[in-house]
Amino acid sequence: MACASSCRPLFLSSPFPSSSSPSSCSLTTPFLFCLSPINPSSKPIITTLTANSGSFPVLSVGGGCDGGNNNNNDDGPFGSDSWRWNDDSSSSSSHSYPFLLFLSSLLACSSHSQLSSALARTNGETEEDDVVWEVRGSKWTKLIPDFSDDAFVVSNGISNLTKLLSLSTLWGQCRDLVMRLLLPEGFPDSVTSDYLDYSLWRGVQGVASQVSGVLATQALLYAVGLGKGAIPTAAAINWVLKDGIGYLSKIMLSKYGRHFDVNPKGWRLFADLLENAAFGLEILTPSFPHLFVLIGAIAGAGRSAATLIQAATRSCFYAGFAAQRNFAEVIAKGEAQGMISKSIGIGLGIALANCIGSSTSFALASFGVVTWIHMYCNLKSYQSIQLRTLNPYRASLVFSEYLLSGQAPSIKEVNAEEPLFPAIPFLNLLSANRERSVVLSSEAKQAASEIELRLQLGSKLSDIVSNKEDVLALFNLYKDEGYILTEQEGKFCVVLKESCSPQDMLKSLFQVNYLYWLERNAGIESRGASNDCRQGGRLQISLEYVQREFNHVKIDSESVGWVTDGLIARPLPNRIRPVYATV
Repeated sequence: MACASSCRPLFLSSPFPSSSSPSSCSLTTPFLFCLSPINPSSKPIITTLTANSGSFPVLSVGGGCDGGNNNNNDDGPFGSDSWRWNDDSSSSSSHSYPFLLFLSSLLACSSHSQLSSALARTNGETEEDDVVWEVRGSKWTKLIPDFSDDAFVVSNGISNLTKLLSLSTLWGQCRDLVMRLLLPEGFPDSVTSDYLDYSLWRGVQGVASQVSGVLATQALLYAVGLGKGAIPTAAAINWVLKDGIGYLSKIMLSKYGRHFDVNPKGWRLFADLLENAAFGLEILTPSFPHLFVLIGAIAGAGRSAATLIQAATRSCFYAGFAAQRNFAEVIAKGEAQGMISKSIGIGLGIALANCIGSSTSFALASFGVVTWIHMYCNLKSYQSIQLRTLNPYRASLVFSEYLLSGQAPSIKEVNAEEPLFPAIPFLNLLSANRERSVVLSSEAKQAASEIELRLQLGSKLSDIVSNKEDVLALFNLYKDEGYILTEQEGKFCVVLKESCSPQDMLKSLFQVNYLYWLERNAGIESRGASNDCRQGGRLQISLEYVQREFNHVKIDSESVGWVTDGLIARPLPNRIRPVYATV
């Protein structure tokens, strides 16, 4: 058989003998190099295949062409006839063969271990039972056993020599690097589905925030006269007074931390508004340099308060994103994303500040545009968040829909309906144009809004009962519960016992929802605490229903992703400790 007719194009084989080489090879890869087993007694041969476009030197395995063998002569590292040329092409291209021979030999000598691994990978492609997939986030890597090293190796080993040269591979490597630096490991499976949208919008708003900060800082420097040869000591004293008063606001605001847990989206948007207002005041300081300390102190107080709220609510968001309890990593990646946004924003802010100079009017105009971008991105980022914990509004919407349809609504539907500012209805016009839910019923939405207004957690017992009969009836009915619920002047009053837990508060809210439906649909009105606690009374009927159905609604809610370990609320600090006489 002629050698040229049996040689495969673009074929490279190792000259080293291998006792573990299989007896056959299946060439399945279309890359520049592929592997074939060799016979220890055969000679590698380099053959040139002649095509219409000219000659091209290729490597082929000896043994099948001339039947020669290597007798371990001392004529060279591979015998006297280790490498031979079979060239049917014109002599005009023969000057490139020595270079190709040297390159091929060098590659074979320096990559013996890689070729052995690649040989195992090539053979492993035909044995799918030995294939292992390594999963890292959305990236899947195929691994097959390397019997020479007793290990698993990447299946596309030697083909990466050409892949690395492609532009798409370079882009992929850069993308992987960015993902490793800025996204939690295992993304997107390690976080929730709303994490990416939130991060993208936060990145844009971070840039806008830093631009505003640079403009405000420049204005402050002009206000203290830094551009006019001001005395450094006087400027420093004014700056310390300004910042010192701002620190006090952060200390005073910290006592309202529980409010941030209940409604983090609304408080975060309020903090952004406060921060932008502070920036606006600082930009105005060059027009009123004699009021620098006063304006700076007010602005500093606003910025300090905004910083506190932002830090507190950020923890709520990140805890929800950590789908695999990778809370610390989500925070770390969020900080890295923030640093990139701040760096870009500072650069753009410096460039814009150089163009504006000391003109207050231009600074205010630029600030207005940047603030609009900042607030719009903030609004979109908060609307993309899907909180899984239950505050009074979300819990009431879930319970009301369950009472109406027998099913717990999804997280996405409930978060889409939740107002950003429940206590200030007119401010909710900011999000009036968003897509409304078609799954949740209008009755459930109305019930959730009304119940939140009428709910009073942590009521004082002395304010809701006026006689001994009512007290004894309520204590007897709720002796096995962590709360006492009754209605007083249209309010759903929940008296919390000293042993009350967040789970008990969630249970009390479920009873409140059932009481509301008895009132609206069955027409059962309150007739006094003692009458409502008797058999057939509204409190007795509702409590019996809650004791029977509460675990069911919890299971249904957990099945769609809700966290039902307790109610996130800010109850009043009143508690009672009932003492029951033993008979």
